[in-house]
Amino acid sequence: MCGIVGAIAERNITPVLVEGLKRLEYRGYDSAGVALLTEQGALDRRRRVGKVSELQAALDAEPLAGRLGIAHTRWATHGAPSERNAHPHFSGQDLAVVHNGIIENHEALRERLKGMGYVFSSDTDTETIVHLLDHKLQQFGDLSAALKAAIPELHGAYGLAVISAKQPDRLLAARSGSPLVIGLGLGENFLASDQLALRQVTDRFMYLEEGDIAEIRRDGVQIWDAAGQPVQREAVQYHEGAEAADKGEYRHFMLKEIHEQPKVVQRTLESRLGSDHVLVQALGPQAAELFAKVKNVQIVACGTSYHAGMVARYWLEELAGIPCQVEVASEFRYRKVVVQPDTLFVSVSQSGETADTLAALRNAKEKAPGQGGYLASLVICNVGTSSLVRESDLCLLTQAGPEIGVASTKAFTTQLVGLMLLTLSLGQVHGTLDKALEAQLVDELRRLPTRLGEALAMDKTVEKISELFAEKHHSLFLGRGAQYPVAMEGALKLKEISYIHAEAYPAGELKHGPLALVDADMPVVTVAPNNELLEKLKSNLQEVRARGGELIVFADQQAGMSNGEGTHVVAMPHIHDLLAPILYTVPLQLLSYYVAVLKGTDVDQPRNLAKSVTVE
Repeated sequence: MCGIVGAIAERNITPVLVEGLKRLEYRGYDSAGVALLTEQGALDRRRRVGKVSELQAALDAEPLAGRLGIAHTRWATHGAPSERNAHPHFSGQDLAVVHNGIIENHEALRERLKGMGYVFSSDTDTETIVHLLDHKLQQFGDLSAALKAAIPELHGAYGLAVISAKQPDRLLAARSGSPLVIGLGLGENFLASDQLALRQVTDRFMYLEEGDIAEIRRDGVQIWDAAGQPVQREAVQYHEGAEAADKGEYRHFMLKEIHEQPKVVQRTLESRLGSDHVLVQALGPQAAELFAKVKNVQIVACGTSYHAGMVARYWLEELAGIPCQVEVASEFRYRKVVVQPDTLFVSVSQSGETADTLAALRNAKEKAPGQGGYLASLVICNVGTSSLVRESDLCLLTQAGPEIGVASTKAFTTQLVGLMLLTLSLGQVHGTLDKALEAQLVDELRRLPTRLGEALAMDKTVEKISELFAEKHHSLFLGRGAQYPVAMEGALKLKEISYIHAEAYPAGELKHGPLALVDADMPVVTVAPNNELLEKLKSNLQEVRARGGELIVFADQQAGMSNGEGTHVVAMPHIHDLLAPILYTVPLQLLSYYVAVLKGTDVDQPRNLAKSVTVE
């Protein structure tokens, strides 16, 4: 969630650090800070609560320049948002640290370090790291040796960047459970928690692996693995356009990313569809052989990705004939799980660094197949260099490109596309999928970007409907079958960015409680594709109207529904029922966006939330 930027160069790197922090604002944070080694050879810092713009104002008022420095955006975990709790943290005036993650044994470390005479000026777990490092530096005299000695005493997750006034020719980094990437330049090198922070200075990157420690100098990088052995990490050229960090003609990143969905869905489908079937080998050279052994599927994910998994359960059982369980990762990782024989473990994550999902995967890999473990693991993810991708047996990359808005949009639709490709692949390999139906769905997938474009063309209609929510504080979302998880996703989007309380229910559950809430002040949003459940859904909607509830219905243009008193119908493009969940999520995204704009909330960075949840 927090953001790290570091640099060592022959030029003043203050602008590089601040620009890097600005590019990481999408992660969510409550304070920001920067520390530099000044021309006088001393460490100095500026820290501010609030946006990076507050830090920039402080630097404008009291400039800080240097050729070695680290910067950070903090999302509070230990200690309230305040200047004294903001990073970077110092030990004395010679050592500075920034940290992503959580040190679980910080209380014991704090007491031990206090006994050594260290004085703490913050409530953070991070300050224990910098004092421990200072203690080790006094013992070993070398910053790399000190960091290597300190790491075994840190229990938890961390991405660290360290600088010392006593050794001004290097920037140190360490990674355990929190991603870090090194940016490679000419006579200068950089560090960040996301390569997006460094795109203004380089397009060449080196990704640290779990347990790596790196010493970054102007003229080179030395890396040691978790065993302390020197290693080489591959330098990768990043090809994604820098415009991904620019809103362009759009008012917000979220609106831009909603409108990117036809393009990124097209990109996700590329090279994965044959003339009338899915190319199973696109999921990996051993995919067909492995899929033939699969008898069950376990999907684990969080938030929006969990909703994608819930949709996939309907697909997998209907099309592939394979039993499927879907569970929230934060629950799954902490309970005793009985693994059915030959179960494929599927994780879904935008970032590939989601802490609970990553922990669930690692737990799942502890036992071998045949000994109570999973047959294999597969991840559906948007970041090819992420931990989940590296640690899974198979991966399907969603090709959504960087998603800056905290509320996920294009990542969700591409995850659904990826899960449909997985479903069709399993059904094909098992012979349970009718070939004619597969050919029809492949054809429909090719048309999907066009259908998404048609749905986006309704944005003015949805914007007008959003006015119904201007003075509302609660809302219900209804769906049946695979549209129920879509209703859940619509409710999540509305509450995330407009702060309107929203709940989703299967439409058939109305009479079992939620109907008590329905009145003229409770808008009810419904997704109604033209399928075998349509008539039952219409009956459910009549129950809402009978109680004075105002209906907003996104209905298939062939569903035979029309506007009436208290009923607002938006005619959706016709699409195959099995792909309808992908299409119907688009107007719900637009609705939440326009309601949030009306409410005047921070659309791209909603309060209390972060983009990449890399800690529990």
